[in-house]
Amino acid sequence: MRRSLVLAVTAALAVAAAFPLAPAQAASSPKYDITTLAGKVASLHGTAGLQIRFSSFIEEEAADPGLSSAPAAPISPTFVPGSPLDGSSVLAPAVTVNQDTAGAPQNETAIAVDPNNPNRVVASANEYASRTWTCTISGTPCSALGDGYSGTYASNDGGATWCCTSSDPTHLGTLIPGVTRLAGGQYDAGGDPAVAFDSRGQVYYAGLGFNRSSAPNTVTVSKGTFTGNGSLNWGAPTFINQTTSPAVFNDKEWIAVDSHVSSPFRDRVYVTSTRFIFNPQTGAYVQSPIAFVSSSDGGRTFTTPKLISGNVLYGQGSRPVVGPDGTLYVFWDGAKRQDALDSTYMVKSTDGGASWSTPAAVAQLADSNPLHDTAFRVNSFPAAAAAPNGDLYATWTTISGGASTAVYSKSSDGGTTWTSPARVFTSAVRTPTGYPASQPGGGTLSAPSPAGPVEDIFPAAGVGPDGHVYLGAYRGDTVSPWQTCASSQPPPVGRISCDVLGPYIHNTRLDYVATDVITGVTKTMSTHPINTRNGFGGGFFGDYTDLTVGSDGTMHALFTDSNNQQKVVWFYGAQFVPTPINQEDVVTATGRF
Repeated sequence: MRRSLVLAVTAALAVAAAFPLAPAQAASSPKYDITTLAGKVASLHGTAGLQIRFSSFIEEEAADPGLSSAPAAPISPTFVPGSPLDGSSVLAPAVTVNQDTAGAPQNETAIAVDPNNPNRVVASANEYASRTWTCTISGTPCSALGDGYSGTYASNDGGATWCCTSSDPTHLGTLIPGVTRLAGGQYDAGGDPAVAFDSRGQVYYAGLGFNRSSAPNTVTVSKGTFTGNGSLNWGAPTFINQTTSPAVFNDKEWIAVDSHVSSPFRDRVYVTSTRFIFNPQTGAYVQSPIAFVSSSDGGRTFTTPKLISGNVLYGQGSRPVVGPDGTLYVFWDGAKRQDALDSTYMVKSTDGGASWSTPAAVAQLADSNPLHDTAFRVNSFPAAAAAPNGDLYATWTTISGGASTAVYSKSSDGGTTWTSPARVFTSAVRTPTGYPASQPGGGTLSAPSPAGPVEDIFPAAGVGPDGHVYLGAYRGDTVSPWQTCASSQPPPVGRISCDVLGPYIHNTRLDYVATDVITGVTKTMSTHPINTRNGFGGGFFGDYTDLTVGSDGTMHALFTDSNNQQKVVWFYGAQFVPTPINQEDVVTATGRF
């Protein structure tokens, strides 16, 4: 398979040098080592006045410590951070999608349904299964080589059961082949997934491939086909905008396929991503426009990348959506050079991506801060969907009344005008539970008063063939005590093992909630409040959620949940005695409201 669209280093340097500097970037700015992920993240964070960030997946990868071999003896944790309020399993009717049982985290969810078969569902997530593999490679534990990978899962019964799991490099199971080194590819890590079906039942996966300590990176696309017995087989990936230049980094891609049988662009594959550009001499962030490619041959080759965000130079979190007539819309979170706030922007193409409209703002937004009493990173990236009658729906989060709030807008004229942003959910206050908590140093932690508002994050959108519009998001609807760790070993061991417990603090827990905009019916899709302090040191719970609607009108929501308790033995190069912990898993819930 041809791996096309290689971006030459010289071209990247010329592009970076030609573009204007980011807002508030001074000539005396420090230099950054942009050959590493950590250096690129530091450059972006060091740009004053900028609301744009890398995806949470990339920031988590950059923050991870270096890998090490396993210690001589298994670690017996003194304390394991947790809470008696945590669940021990994800309960029906919600279903755990990933099938591993060795404490492998999963997060960042995307889901799609075959338009011809509502029972055939494909899900995807960042997959960290290799961090639990008990094999060795040249004497090094597999988990010490483990990283974030591209995971996919398939169901042939409408999401009731899922396949498969991965156990070692010869049993890849859920991992996309040909991208990461342990899966036969050339990159250390992959992930940040998105999936979409075409009109003929073939499914496409888009993700990232990159190294943490060197420059190479790419956007990848793989095509999956189902065999007669329902098994999903993935072909070799096509690499898009593959580059070794430290001045360019591809992030936060998303994929859409024109699955409309009557469209003039039937089965054309569309991929958008963010192209982060840095000054090659100083490492300073320059800009991050939205890039676009398409394929008309089933993902074998793609067009030359085209920047479609015009003068909205500082963007992130793009989302392509195809209307019933084949019109292509792309939404993203972005800002122009002098903007004080970001906006949700949109461009459209009526000729299959050959030409594009001028970017238009759907609405201004204030980028979400971490939800009150949480620690995980958040964003205001949009999600969007097109209805069978051509109506468009876009949803995102913004700060309203000091709280992160999911809102949505509708357009009935092809994106020319939009309704004023309206709340997705009715305002509410958090429910305190588990109080009072006795502090180890004396005294108690009482429930906050007032309890504070319920906040929203990571919204998703989907429209069924019957025109029903579903919007979903996490809602921080519960507040409870969480005992901190006062002293522990450095990560990753310290993410599981605590040496000295600290005081209790307030901790917001989430539920995943979905609403049907047409009927006004709202339902909680999760089965137990979700504790985001479990996994990744509490700092990473994903960048987004997703939902889709099948031809039978059934909505499938896919989100990260932490209520399954699993036993960790190997974890990221460290060996534990079998230690039960609550782990991040990906969970689906279905319904028709």
